[in-house]
Amino acid sequence: MREPAFQKRNKEKWLQYKKDLNELDEVTPDEQADMFIELTDDLAYSRTFYPESNTTKFLNNLAVKLHQAIYKNRKERGNRILDFWRVELPTLFYHSHRQLLLSFIIFSIAIGVGVLSSANDGTFVRLILGDAYVNMTLDNIAKGDPMGVYGDSPADAMFLMITINNIRVSFMAFVMGALFSFGTGLVLFYNGVMLGAFQYFFYEKGLFITSFLAIWIHGTLEISAIVIAGCAGFVMGNSILFPGTYSRLESFKKGAKQGLKIIIGLVPVFIAAGFLESFMTRHYQNSWVVNLSIILLSLGFIIAYFIIYPIYLNNQLPYEHHTNSQIKRE
Repeated sequence: MREPAFQKRNKEKWLQYKKDLNELDEVTPDEQADMFIELTDDLAYSRTFYPESNTTKFLNNLAVKLHQAIYKNRKERGNRILDFWRVELPTLFYHSHRQLLLSFIIFSIAIGVGVLSSANDGTFVRLILGDAYVNMTLDNIAKGDPMGVYGDSPADAMFLMITINNIRVSFMAFVMGALFSFGTGLVLFYNGVMLGAFQYFFYEKGLFITSFLAIWIHGTLEISAIVIAGCAGFVMGNSILFPGTYSRLESFKKGAKQGLKIIIGLVPVFIAAGFLESFMTRHYQNSWVVNLSIILLSLGFIIAYFIIYPIYLNNQLPYEHHTNSQIKRE
């Protein structure tokens, strides 16, 4: 069936459902159940034959609201937290992979800019990292401990400070998305340039491998989380730029809620990154095998949970589970 015919055949029913949502207390539980079943059936059909259409977006939005209205008093706290990590967040990421790719591309380009600028301008590293940090690191290199900065502070105090700062940076990348995604792009670009200049500085001193095996013990999770926070910012920013069938305000609220869930989902990642930086990176000289193992395990986790698992979940779960999990994330 062509989409216009599908719309014409069901338009009055959908509009009635939309009206009933505003007066749901007057609709019997059996009628509510029938509404939900018919609506999800229509959504299933639309997702199958018109997956990227406005019709599918409209029906999904309607199903979301109906589901929330029906289950608003349902007690599900026991499994709610588990479901968030097992289904809701990965499902949200499946639908945000384009924004994640955009965030990664901008950050990667910025790293390249940082490297090239440092290679062609001897003062660029000091401009980006600051004279105090560069001078301190040069002193540490002279002492034979180039990553000595990570052992200067007590581990517990350092853990708290770093974790709070990482969460602040990620929240900034998210909030700046309200500037039509442009602000998020700037945050990503600045941090990428800084990372590029930072790594080139050690490369120039002949310490690239040493710095890599030390910094990326925690940096794998930390940098990945910043890129993912950029994804959250783009989810919110793009909801303003491309509202689709929603009003711009409604689309913004939806995008902000989804982006905030991503940021909440990153908090354990930043805690883990802060722990590694505070308690493990300071021992970078002990064993390169351990360092590399932590780096590879961290990278494997990021790729598996935020990229592969969402795709697997989308392909493996039955449609009804998909619908419910997508509805919950709204």
